[in-house]
Order: sequence, then C-alpha cells, then structure tokens
Amino acid sequence: MHSDTAGALLRVEDMHKRYGREEVLRGVSFSMERADTKVIIGPSGTGKSTLLRCINRLTEPDQGRVWLEDQEITGRGAQVNKLRSQMGFVFQDFNLFTHLSALENVRIGPQRVKGTSRRDATKLAQEALATVGLQDKAQSYPAQLSGGQQQRVAIARALAMSPKLMLFDEPTSALDPELIGEVLEVMVRLAKEGMTMLVVSHEMGFARTVADEIIFMEGGTILEQSPPETMFGSPEHKRTAEFLRKISDLYGESD
Repeated sequence: MHSDTAGALLRVEDMHKRYGREEVLRGVSFSMERADTKVIIGPSGTGKSTLLRCINRLTEPDQGRVWLEDQEITGRGAQVNKLRSQMGFVFQDFNLFTHLSALENVRIGPQRVKGTSRRDATKLAQEALATVGLQDKAQSYPAQLSGGQQQRVAIARALAMSPKLMLFDEPTSALDPELIGEVLEVMVRLAKEGMTMLVVSHEMGFARTVADEIIFMEGGTILEQSPPETMFGSPEHKRTAEFLRKISDLYGESD
C-alpha cells in the first residue's frame, strides 16, 4: 500500500457501524490506488459486506469518512447519487430486473442515471455485454439465463456506467460450483485491464492470483493486510493462519 494517500482513488477513514448493541465495524481505515485490486476476506458476520455498503452509502455509517478521489461521499451535502454512479456494485444475488432483457438491464443505468440517449446507452450496453462474453444473450431474460450468466449481466450493468471503482460483495457465493469460474474469469480480466476493484470473497485462488493486497477482517476491524504471497506464505497473526487453514480445508484450495 502506498503511504501517500493524497492521490488515492478511494480513502476510507475510521469507519464505524453498529446495529443495536452490536458494533459491526470498529474503526476501519484503508486506501486504494487506481488499478488496485484488494480482496477482503474473513469469517462471516465480521462486517465485510457492511463495509462495502457503507463505502457507497447504501448503508449509513455511524462514524467515519469516505473519499472517492477528492470528493467526500460522507460529506454534508455530498451528491450521493452522482458519486454512487461512479462506483459499480455487484451483489451476491444479481438483483436484475426480471421483466427486462439482459440488454435492457444493462442499458437502464446510463439512460436513467446519466441521461444517456437510448442509442448511445444501447451501444454501451452491447459493449459491456461483449466484455462479459454475453453479446449473444442480449435479448434473453434473467429467467432464461444460468446464475453465472445472470451475475455476468450484473457485472456488465455496473461496467456500462463507466465506474471509477467496482465493489463486489461475494459475487460467486450464490452460484453452483461449475458456474463460479466463468464469473471469476471476467473479474480476472477486468483486473488485468486496470479496473480498480474491491472484492469481498471466499475464493482464495482468485485472491491469490489477482489481488495486489488482501485485507483480513475479523470482529469489525482489519486484523492484517498484506500482498497475497505474505498473507498466504507467512501471515503475521495466528488468527489469520487459522482462518486460511480452515477455509482451504473447506473449499479444497490447494497451493
């Protein structure tokens, strides 16, 4: 991680969130440079998804600040919708409009949010679907697509907005094992092409291959963050090593 955060694309400072008596985030801070891929790992219920949602204010943080470039998303009077449109968000469960075709699902964002003409939005949507390898499914409806294809449409939908940053919240966790690869393949390609990506995932093979840095969260805090070779090779904390061992047993990840 670069020590100079002034030129960072994303800065998160002292993020806190509680639900009732449970403190889900307890002072999370990190930054990301352009074209960085960071993968957040950690046990369930440790605030990973909440962190992503607080970054784009789908969930309101109780405390803490977030900047996208030099614009503060958490600032008073921030144009949240405008800033949010610069961050693509890919959810676990696709969140596609079932009554719209793949093309229409992807086209609707640029048209509605950015006021792009129908013709230009169609072109953007076609390009985004081609990027995820689904140009031939443009007229298909979500019910006619596999889970992997639906998730790739969801990625295309985010890409059509030309975001500065992509947030992925466990994008493969709702998929059958044989469909996970096609989604990860698209994400690997995006990372190689220089898309800035913050990914919550249990896919350790993906994290190892693609991440510039891995963030291990537990109990609402960042316990450790380091490049994959350090995290997998010689983690600082015993707890990190324990978690990685458990997850490799569970998911059958091999070295």
